[in-house]
Amino acid sequence: MEKLEIRILGGGREVGRSAIAVGYRGRYLLLDYGVNFTENDVPQFPQHIRPSMVEGIVLSHAHLDHIGAAPLIYSSTKISTVTTRLSKPLIRIMIEDFLRISGYYIPYEYQELNSLMDNIIELDPNETVELNNFKISLLNAGHIPGSAMVLVQLDSLKLLYTGDVNTIETKLVKPAAYEGVDADILITEATYGNTQHPPRPSVERELINSILEVVEDGGNVLIPVFSLGRAQEILCVLYNYLPGLNVYYDGMVRHVSEVISSYPEYINMYGLLIKSLKEFNMVRTSGERRKLIKERGVVIVASAGMLKGGPAQYYAKQLASNSKNGIFLVSYQAKGTPGRKLLESGLLEDSGSLVKAKVRWFDFSSHADSEGLLNILRSLRNVKHIVVVHTEGVVGEEFVERIRNQYNDLNVYYPQNGDHITVDV
Repeated sequence: MEKLEIRILGGGREVGRSAIAVGYRGRYLLLDYGVNFTENDVPQFPQHIRPSMVEGIVLSHAHLDHIGAAPLIYSSTKISTVTTRLSKPLIRIMIEDFLRISGYYIPYEYQELNSLMDNIIELDPNETVELNNFKISLLNAGHIPGSAMVLVQLDSLKLLYTGDVNTIETKLVKPAAYEGVDADILITEATYGNTQHPPRPSVERELINSILEVVEDGGNVLIPVFSLGRAQEILCVLYNYLPGLNVYYDGMVRHVSEVISSYPEYINMYGLLIKSLKEFNMVRTSGERRKLIKERGVVIVASAGMLKGGPAQYYAKQLASNSKNGIFLVSYQAKGTPGRKLLESGLLEDSGSLVKAKVRWFDFSSHADSEGLLNILRSLRNVKHIVVVHTEGVVGEEFVERIRNQYNDLNVYYPQNGDHITVDV
């Protein structure tokens, strides 16, 4: 009997740095190849795999923790990389920005990035491509525009890799398309494996009410956002509830939004996104930035989402000392980031004084919660093996325990980086 091997090169008992090698008949298919960052912003790369052994790569979406290491494979080989049509231009934007900011630490250059881009196979949802023994299909993952779950067929065996997945509808993207999908092996993220998210409409209204409280008192609101995904959703929410609001968007949000808006088939409420981008104000220069900060009653949507850089860092420092203002976080705040420190201590990085502005966090997660993840599992009639990745500590342990309590006939794995899992085909 032949064997399928699953090697965890990254994302094992950690959030991010996703990198999984699926091996069959001596060849490997890479499912994502991303990076993480230390508290000092030094990129951490996944474990090495010999490029000569890799048949191809599938990139589930364009966030750096899933794509940041992919050009490394092109240092000594040229293979196919599969991703969605929208993810292709976004991958270039995100990795070029990565090279610009962290180039000193990155063991590849633009030549490898260009080689990656030249060898991309664009796949629309529900289309299929074959790379040797691997038959690959992409399904909407509901995480960000262009994100995909990956369905891999090897002879009679099917493997579903969720990538980052969301099972609820948002104004930006439709929920993950897992109904009717069948698989023997499920490799799933579990970022929020022990959490239940509140209903999205209630989170939206909570944010809107908090914004009105500030602007009606003459204050300004900063909403730090991830430039890819969260920014566009927040703009949609703001325009949906308060189309007359004085909103500005800044940073990489501008370029990324321009690209996303060119692919209407990947957007849930496309008209709402276009109206928000057209009617709200784009900040283009540092002079406009300085002028904007002197206005009253404005909302600023700017990258970066964890306040690690970008114009959001500038705006936060300018708004922090006034109690009428608000800094409203809507993104995941990783340990050691300025955003996380602000939430926990009330301090901005490089500042010894307490922030007087109102600091709040809103649960606009683009990852499925525990029940959403279990709904995917329940839908897979023939699943026999489940591998839990992209989670850490007690979160992953509680999710794994919940699965084992409900499905005692399943083989459940909670691997660390470097672990190998073998399955009979």
